[in-house]
Amino acid sequence: MIEVSHLSRQFGTFRAVDDVSFSIPTGQIVALLGPNGAGKTTTMRMICGFLGATSGSVLIDGKDITQDPVHAKSKIGYMPESAPLYSDMIVEDYLNYVARMQNVDAAAKVPALCKTCGLKEVMHKNISELSRGYRQRVGLAHALMNDPEILVLDEPTSGLDPNQIEDVRALIKEIGKTRTVIISTHILGEVETLCPRVIIISKGKLVADSPTNELRERVGNSLSLNLTLGGASFTDAQKVFAKIDGVVGATKTDGEKIKGERKLCSLRLSVKENAEVRKEIFDAAVKNKWTIYQMEVQKNSLEDVFHALTQGKEEK
Repeated sequence: MIEVSHLSRQFGTFRAVDDVSFSIPTGQIVALLGPNGAGKTTTMRMICGFLGATSGSVLIDGKDITQDPVHAKSKIGYMPESAPLYSDMIVEDYLNYVARMQNVDAAAKVPALCKTCGLKEVMHKNISELSRGYRQRVGLAHALMNDPEILVLDEPTSGLDPNQIEDVRALIKEIGKTRTVIISTHILGEVETLCPRVIIISKGKLVADSPTNELRERVGNSLSLNLTLGGASFTDAQKVFAKIDGVVGATKTDGEKIKGERKLCSLRLSVKENAEVRKEIFDAAVKNKWTIYQMEVQKNSLEDVFHALTQGKEEK
């Protein structure tokens, strides 16, 4: 459905997007991630046809967006981070206005979107009176007005409270069952909840394109062990566990305080991929007469992956 090929965008001497290529099939929810200034929003705008490319191409359903913009844009719904709404209009009037602009049957479409986006309680209100959560819903209704096959959302839950975030996420998940969705967000927990695939851009370049679960496995250590030991010092524990094959490092952490235990040590052990070291750690603790109050496996988080890829620290 979306084919991005060698896409680049230059602003004067600054190259905001540098030779980015990827494709997204129909019916997939994809996260487009990157630090501020990485080129995410510029890439999204080029995909939607809001911004021209310096070089490269964007194909929507097999057609170049620059050569046949009307056809391509008719398949896209786009919601920027701050939805550009007319704040002096009533919600219902605004949606009817958008429907007429897009040559959509307002009488049929607006009530349907009111139900889909949860706007029933505010249809009679002025947009300027709405909370940010409801403004985001109105912006989403606008993006869905022409029943697009592709939905592009830039920070859809930015500034929302936890209840609003949960509502918008549920709505996006439902929409994603029948449409291709691209989401840009800084909330990585949101990515794990919604997106089976992640694309990461850093300094204008594509640095990762992978299923979300596989991305954790290929970057850095696949897991670590959190330990809390009684009767041990960090220095002693570090020396003992460093001798175990598969343990590649140890860092001191702030763990749980155990009542009555005067000598307490909390640490995180980095473990090589596929190494099973828990039995040897247990045996070493018994040998040294240490009490194990905690031994918890912690898999590589998406935050770890993001930092590694965008700060140039990926481990091969």
